Amino acid sequence: MDLSDAIHQEFIKRVTLGDFPQGSDTKGPLSHTEAIAIFRAQCLSRNLDIRSRKMQSAGQGYYTIGSSGHEGMAAVASALRVDDMAFLHYRDGAFQTRRSAMVPGVTPARDMLLSFATSKADPMSGGRHKVLGSKKLNIPPQTSTIASHLPKAVGVAYSIGLAKRQQPEHKKLKDDSIILCSFGDASANHSTAQGAINTACWTSFQSIPLPLLFVCEDNGIGLSMPTPKGWIAADFSSKPGLKYFHADGLDIFDTYRATKEAVDHVRTNKRPAFLHLSLVRLLGHAGSDLEQSYLSKSKIKNWESNDPLLHSSRLLRYKDILSTEEILSIYKETEAQCKRVAEEVIKQPRLRTTADVMASIIPPKRSSTQSNKPSSKTRSIAFGADLKQLKSPNIMSKLINWGLTDLMLEHPEIIMMGEDISLKGGVYGVTQKLSKRFGHNRIIDTLLDEQSILGLAIGLAHNGFIPMPEIQFLAYLHNAEDQLRGEAATLPFFSNGQFTNPMVLRIAGLGYQKGFGGHFHNDNSLAVLRDIPGLIIACPSNGEDAVMMLRECVRLAREEQRVVVFVEPIALYSMRDLHAEEDSGWMSVYPEPNRKIPLGEVGVTGDGPLAIITFGNGHYLSQQAAKTLSNQSIETRIIDMRWIAPMPKQAILNAVYGAQTVLVVDECRATGSQSEGVVTMLHEKSTLPVARLAADDSFIATGPAYATTMPSHDSIVQAAKNLWKRI
Repeated sequence: MDLSDAIHQEFIKRVTLGDFPQGSDTKGPLSHTEAIAIFRAQCLSRNLDIRSRKMQSAGQGYYTIGSSGHEGMAAVASALRVDDMAFLHYRDGAFQTRRSAMVPGVTPARDMLLSFATSKADPMSGGRHKVLGSKKLNIPPQTSTIASHLPKAVGVAYSIGLAKRQQPEHKKLKDDSIILCSFGDASANHSTAQGAINTACWTSFQSIPLPLLFVCEDNGIGLSMPTPKGWIAADFSSKPGLKYFHADGLDIFDTYRATKEAVDHVRTNKRPAFLHLSLVRLLGHAGSDLEQSYLSKSKIKNWESNDPLLHSSRLLRYKDILSTEEILSIYKETEAQCKRVAEEVIKQPRLRTTADVMASIIPPKRSSTQSNKPSSKTRSIAFGADLKQLKSPNIMSKLINWGLTDLMLEHPEIIMMGEDISLKGGVYGVTQKLSKRFGHNRIIDTLLDEQSILGLAIGLAHNGFIPMPEIQFLAYLHNAEDQLRGEAATLPFFSNGQFTNPMVLRIAGLGYQKGFGGHFHNDNSLAVLRDIPGLIIACPSNGEDAVMMLRECVRLAREEQRVVVFVEPIALYSMRDLHAEEDSGWMSVYPEPNRKIPLGEVGVTGDGPLAIITFGNGHYLSQQAAKTLSNQSIETRIIDMRWIAPMPKQAILNAVYGAQTVLVVDECRATGSQSEGVVTMLHEKSTLPVARLAADDSFIATGPAYATTMPSHDSIVQAAKNLWKRI
């Protein structure tokens, strides 16, 4: 007999006999009508779990994590409004079934079973994964994440107060909404959770509005690892700026009472709260879990004897809200409903083709009309003394600063956030004066936590802003890359394009810095970004391109809802000369505000028979090498990719047309570099002979050897000459 069948039969037997578990006769503001609605949602969630296990064992459903034991979350849902956005723990089926009943026209049994069956008709993911979530219910989708949703929950909560001061065009949340974020006791130990909660406390401590309710669902175990008794309370009950509440999650009256108190605190005071629910886990960690292999029979039996549905039945019966017959009738009604609907959904078509699966990687376009073309007077005030310099050649960092100024003047929904970006202006001065021009609501200095920076950006995007976070150095991204990979980039994929979080992430990176840092400040690898589906990566090599590409990146975020990473080569920030000292060959005049470089457009210099495909610092070095090669009667055409992902394949092929051979120059490490993709593409699409010059698979040193592992003027010249001899 399947364990779910045993629990099912035990519930019916014990209710029939009136054999309920021990418990107090709690009181609270929960009405009889609401109590029945909560119990109905609990029964539906339980029977959805049972049915999903049967579907899986019959080969009609797929991997699923159940919610059994956590049905108390239905009472949490009752205490919130539907317009309170909820980022849910993967065991929160009961929250979704209860909220579904609060919205007309939602069919929770069918919707969730379609997800369990991976049907194309699944209204949330379109059959891509078993997820909790619903656009109508204001629940963005979550899969089996381990706390990665907490940073963005902090960000969305922050956005509510910000939107009152700086309203974006696509604002989603009401001014008095709050945000719910739930997770398990094991996930609470994850560095991501600890960092997000610390950020919430740090923000609240400064009396900055943050209407956020954390709900920790403490069943005492994570997978097979027990949580020390009392640990959650000890860890979270006395944090500064965070109000702690506790409830017996097996008792719907106590849970509703505590949740209402927590919600009232958060909504009234605009301060975060932590609701700690004591729960049990039933049916193991997931459908395939054999918990008897690592848990004692007594532990499992104790959980089963404290089935939340039995506790709810006890309270409903003893308070004379429902009779035994009515309790069993509701349970059996939901059982029959789940069985009937499951028989229908397993016949629904599933995803079959690559095109079907990938259809939602790229989010849908949207209409974005809000802009604020500044008057000449407004622009003059914003730029101040810098306005006179716009028509003179300048370095990249200065031009990016001016580009950001124009973009923020035109689009009031752009918000920047990062470490030291406000008064200090960033490590390299790229954001200098922006806080004076636009104020601290739009230029936000964050605490030193990259996960929180990206979480803030994702959260702001959920409420209609266009965030432009900054990561101080490329290597620092590794502390938080899952916020891009597991959250930002996957949101449209798992929501079938219904939820998006567009942004333009600026990162100072790559190598060739003289005398500063080691591998933490010089990181010449983009591999971790290149393999994220749907992500756009831009990498300018000069100031003029940087401004025009940045404008396109903002357009892509505003109008096409894309997640864009804008990699700024640190070594080129202040580059002035190209061939000789004081020749100013790498400085540019600020391009007029209407000029952009479209996604996929490459830059081409020259039309010689030896094509050099490169980007970033490689473009700068290749221009130097081209002059040397020309003096040796080898004429080149230099192709600046500009766009790393998606690779501008057709533009590259068009640019090499008529060449006799191709050299790919890549400043990134040979293994995992974009040059691998370029060379492969050329072999597949072209008959031209190709060679590659990339950096060694090494970290970067500080001191005189800072550039020895990467391409140089001399190595490019030599590689080009070797290739030319082979023609």
